[in-house]
Amino acid sequence: MEAMEIDDTPQPGPSKEPTTSGASKKPDNLPWIEKYRPQTFQEIVGNEDTTKRLSVIAKQGNLPNVIIAGPPGVGKTTTILCLARILLGPSFKEAVLELNASNDRGIDVVRNKIKMFAQQKVTLPAGRHKIIILDEVDSMTEGAQQALRRTMEIYSNTTRFALACNYSEKVIEAIQSRCAILRYSRLTDAQILARTLQVCQKENVEYVEDGLEAIVFTAQGDMRQALNNLQSTYNGFGIINAANVFKVCDEPHPMLIKDMLNSCISGDVRKAYKIVDHLWNLGYAAEDIIKNIFKVCKNMDIDEPLKLAFIKQIGVTHMRIVDGLCSLVQMSGLIARLCMEAQGVKK
Repeated sequence: MEAMEIDDTPQPGPSKEPTTSGASKKPDNLPWIEKYRPQTFQEIVGNEDTTKRLSVIAKQGNLPNVIIAGPPGVGKTTTILCLARILLGPSFKEAVLELNASNDRGIDVVRNKIKMFAQQKVTLPAGRHKIIILDEVDSMTEGAQQALRRTMEIYSNTTRFALACNYSEKVIEAIQSRCAILRYSRLTDAQILARTLQVCQKENVEYVEDGLEAIVFTAQGDMRQALNNLQSTYNGFGIINAANVFKVCDEPHPMLIKDMLNSCISGDVRKAYKIVDHLWNLGYAAEDIIKNIFKVCKNMDIDEPLKLAFIKQIGVTHMRIVDGLCSLVQMSGLIARLCMEAQGVKK
């Protein structure tokens, strides 16, 4: 009996400890983009006018079919999920169908899965409807979109559609006319910086000012990109500074690009070419380089006519690179044209 008592007493201890420690550790393993994903409209950063309108709809009910269009990482899907959570409350799980671009969303899925969900009976309060969330709807085939428009009409009494996309013009006009279109813009640098600082304080992240500037520079208005870059840099180096951020993001360093543009302004084509050749030999693609040239150029403190002339040449070169002419010769031609523009403006 004594042996049994000795065996029994330690068993509950170890069995409980893993569950409690596992529960406490689980949130720490989440990516920060999920850990800090807004749950209410008040937490959503940017596009205040649109979120205010949607928050009113959330309180009153009777949501129309909506299309939210805008660049990646600005909160389109998050807004729809917040809206569905407030409208449906405890019925959220059974009254919401979410399909992403990773799901098969051809014509068969529209005819079967979406139609079957629309036909299901779910008890909801007055003025509330089932919600079908289709993320990245612009990547659906035209046939699937054509099949979807009829489903939207037939089940309009019980089901509402919330569609998120990057480009609303890729959604067929028949669906656009059945929806209220809300447009989201990129987040400002100040909004990205404010949320990044919040996350740094909550996670006790050590940072310096130029590190946060680098995070904002690499994000370019994309909150998802900002938080991913922040977490990757913190996990890799433990401190957020500019050098570490650019190592993780692996983008051409903006200081090198700035030196190159200043060399073009002064007409030193050799020095400018040397920098581009160095970036090319480091393995950066022409598209990586041209994107950063544009980012740096638009923020440079130079005369407006010269900046406009530079941006025009950068835009023309970017178009050629996207069309497939992505060689060092193309980049060399850009340098020559920028030097000529600078000399022309000076004259």
